[in-house]
Amino acid sequence: MTTLAGLRIGESARVREVDARDEIGLRLLEMGVTPGVEVVVIGTAPLGDPLEIELRGYRLSLRKNEAARVAVDLL
Repeated sequence: MTTLAGLRIGESARVREVDARDEIGLRLLEMGVTPGVEVVVIGTAPLGDPLEIELRGYRLSLRKNEAARVAVDLL
């Protein structure tokens, strides 16, 4: 299973599923990281954490442990 945390800069994917069993997962859904949405990895911080992604016309920074909760299918 590929997760958002495993994507490289410039890769695009479609969200398949979000692990939303707690507040962090629910917050991801509230921020627009929902099944079916397309995401692109724009960049990372110098040490690789957090990731900057683009979705729904805006940019969002996620920690790798948060991004690991998002299962994706590569485009």
